Amino acid sequence: MKPWRHGWIFAAAWLFYLDENLTALWHHPGGWARTVGLAALTGFAGAYLGGVALLRRIRLSGRDATGRVSVGGRDITGTAWLVLLAQLALFALQVPAAGFHALPCVTYIAATAAMALPISQGGPFVVAVVIGTELLSRLMPGWEDNGYGLAALLGGLASYGIRLAAERQRRLADTQQELADLAVQTERNRIARDLHDILGHSLTVVTVKAELAQRLLDVDVEKARSELRDLEVLARDALADVRSTALGVRGISLPGEIAAAREALTAANVDADLPGAADEVPTPLRELFAWTIREAVTNIVRHAHAARAEVRLGPASVEILDDGAGLSGNIDGGQGLEGLRRRAEQHGGTLTVGARTDKPGFRVRVEVPS
Repeated sequence: MKPWRHGWIFAAAWLFYLDENLTALWHHPGGWARTVGLAALTGFAGAYLGGVALLRRIRLSGRDATGRVSVGGRDITGTAWLVLLAQLALFALQVPAAGFHALPCVTYIAATAAMALPISQGGPFVVAVVIGTELLSRLMPGWEDNGYGLAALLGGLASYGIRLAAERQRRLADTQQELADLAVQTERNRIARDLHDILGHSLTVVTVKAELAQRLLDVDVEKARSELRDLEVLARDALADVRSTALGVRGISLPGEIAAAREALTAANVDADLPGAADEVPTPLRELFAWTIREAVTNIVRHAHAARAEVRLGPASVEILDDGAGLSGNIDGGQGLEGLRRRAEQHGGTLTVGARTDKPGFRVRVEVPS
């Protein structure tokens, strides 16, 4: 059920306080004043319920910074004024027969104004209604002051409070929806980034091993079979990684990536100089450095045509060097490097990629301030 779908029933219950108007009109001697007054009272009740329907549209659509409302691209502040003017006219038509007993209408008028108009217009209007009610009670002959002005003031204040609560609730719901959408988008980006990194590395190693196994078929069948068995293990591991990444439970280890890098580089016939341990790397940086090694080694196997690669690991940095051709100038275009850059920035670090300065080759370095 939509919120306030049946809110008119709750609003209609408040029409009970128009019984004073109805009693006065009903007991007035017959004539045009009584007939017009009763018709005007009926019309006033309808205009009030119409105002409630308008308020529901305002509550669902929200307001801009000035308090104005657009529904379907149309400013309906003018419509609110028409409803208020209709209520004022119908109130005035009751006066000839009901006299001061028609004044309960001003409470409904003040409440409608406080809910429907921008604050800059609704506030002065409610004040004018309260002052006008007090003046009529005191200046009109035979009229009595039964607290109608105070009732109008309280009705306006209460309606404005309800309006603020409804708007805050709507803004809170909008914020919650935005946060939920952002969380979904962030999770999608995480899965896409991780799948790219995982499949990029795994499929690269699978390709290299498949090529090696094909070459070995005519030379060493047993060695080819060993490579094919490794292919099966790699494929199963990649499938498990994809599943765990989609479930958000995947993590990689730095020692594991060093071992995987050694295997991948060896399969690609690249001489590897890798660290034997990763104990000096702080725990918060281990995953970042593991992703860095994975991405850099994947690029070496795919693009570098290198003969030698080296991984330099420190407490606050990791650097991967090779003597190959690098990425042929496409340094910033790869999704893997962009994902790695974002990971580094999340840890307050920097990613440096480009040609080596000491000799021909390529360098990938991630450094985090200690």
